[in-house]
Parts: sequence; structure tokens; C-alpha cells
Amino acid sequence: MKLLKLVPDDTNIKFLKWRIPFYVVSVLLIAASWALVLTKGLNYGVDFAGGQEITGTFLEEQDAPIGELRDTVGTLGLGDPVIQRFGEANQVSIRVRLPESAEGDPAAANRISTQIIDTVTAEHPDFRVDSNNTVSGKVSGEFRATALQALLFAMVAIAAYIWIRFEWQFGVGALFALFHDVSLTLGMFALFQMEFSLQIIAAILAIIGYSLNDTIVVYDRIRENLKKYRRMHLPELLDLSVNETLARTVMTSLTLLIALLPLLLFGPASLFGMVAAIVLGVFVGTYSSVYMAAPILIWLGVDSNSFVPEESVADRQDKKARGEI
Repeated sequence: MKLLKLVPDDTNIKFLKWRIPFYVVSVLLIAASWALVLTKGLNYGVDFAGGQEITGTFLEEQDAPIGELRDTVGTLGLGDPVIQRFGEANQVSIRVRLPESAEGDPAAANRISTQIIDTVTAEHPDFRVDSNNTVSGKVSGEFRATALQALLFAMVAIAAYIWIRFEWQFGVGALFALFHDVSLTLGMFALFQMEFSLQIIAAILAIIGYSLNDTIVVYDRIRENLKKYRRMHLPELLDLSVNETLARTVMTSLTLLIALLPLLLFGPASLFGMVAAIVLGVFVGTYSSVYMAAPILIWLGVDSNSFVPEESVADRQDKKARGEI
């Protein structure tokens, strides 16, 4: 029985032929993503923004009355509430930001949550409170700072690892590819105003890990081919290396998508943001390994001598004694 192959063994796609247009598009997407983050901002969850979050279930209703709840809670003078389905269709998350006077005052936060619960249960006696959480602005600020530090540390540590394992140009290429992936992910959350919480930080770290794994596979093949094909032009060598790892890249991405897409389409609403981030990360991580991490090596001066050990004085003297030079 002949095995099914999604990618033929003799693929010869000229990926680097379009490296400049793709780089221009990628730089524009990075700029647009950060413009969205800076102008529209991220829709921080309670973890990062601070506030009061109440989750509950309507025991006698099939669907949570989102619009009605938004109007009801909005009359309490607590600003615009964020009300979303949370889990099943009859489960809901009610999130409001605490006023400055309630910051650091547990009693005030409890009074606000009690006011919200009493208002909702007055109109919907079947409403059951599942959780009631308070996150202060100070704590949420610490969460944001710690999350940012985790992302930066992960990216720098990865770049340093690749620098040590390969050459400095490879570390720069990997860091730029990771910056591309993280930027586009943040841009998606700013564009669609999806909730940005600690779950999304975990998703971004997963994207960094996936993209790194794919990039190292490509870089490892490039290093082998640099030693093997000393006279081959670098763009041709990079195309050869990407084509040789293409089957592995396609199978890995496809396997992940098979697991993620059902969860994205039919999974609980509480996981939608995290799964959407990882699905996007599979695409941009694969793309950046081919069109970001590989082409940048040309502009950073990698050549066929990059992995050839420098000849020592003793080696030259030995060759001279043997009459080889």
C-alpha cells in the first residue's frame, strides 16, 4: 500500500523569489498591528484591568439574556459593563471596573458586587452566582508588568540560545520572526477587541514555542546545507533547505489545526480567545519561519564560510610543511 504524502519529496518551490514583497507586507502588518494596539488598545480582562467579575448561570433559561443584562447593569452607574456568554449558552460573565474610591477597599467592592447580584436576581430569580472575583488596579498592573517581562524574557532567551547554537545572524533572524508573530497576535486582539487575559499570555508563549521549534528545524537544515553545498548561492540554498523541511512543517501545522479547529468552532466561549490566538500563531509561525527567519540571513551576511572553522596558525604551518600551500 502506497503511503499518502501531502508534500512530494521533490518539491522545488522558489520561496525566496518573493522575499522582498513578503517582507514589505510583513513590516506593514507589524506597523498596523502596533498602531491598533496604541490607538484602540487591548480589551484587558479583569486580570489586567482590575474590577469586579461575576459569573453565573440562568437555571431556567436556555440562553442568557445578554442585551437585557447589559441594560440592567448599565443603570447602576458603574460605567459600561462587559457582559458575555461564559461557557454554556445560559452562562454569563458580568464584568465592571471598580471606581477609584473602591480601589483597595474590599468592603466597597463587596457592596458593588452585592448591588449587581441583587439587581440581576430581582429580575431573574433563577440566576445562580458561580463566582465573584475582585482584582485591584495595583494587582492588575503587577500582572501586566509580569506578563510583559515573561514575554520579553522568553524572546531574548530564545534568541540567545539560537545565537549560541548557530551564529549571531540566526539569533537575530529568530528574534525578528518571534516579534512578527507576537505583533500580529496583539494586532488581532486590538482589532476585534477580544478579551486579553492571562490565558492569552499563555497562548502567546505557546506561539513562541511553536514558531521557535519550526524555525530551528529550518535553521538546522540550512546549517547542514551550508557545510554540504559550499558553492551554491545562498538564496538557492535557503530554498533547498525550506523545501527539504516542508513536509515536516505541513504535517506539524496540519496536526495542530486538526486538534484546534473543532475547539475553536465548538468549544466553550471561555477558551475562544486562547484557541483563536494559537490558531493564528500556527499560521504566522509557519509563515515567519519561511519568509522572515530564512531570508533575513541573506541581508545579515551569512555565507558558505559561516560554519567552517577558522584555520589556526598551527594548521597553516602544518599545511605549509606538507607543501599544500
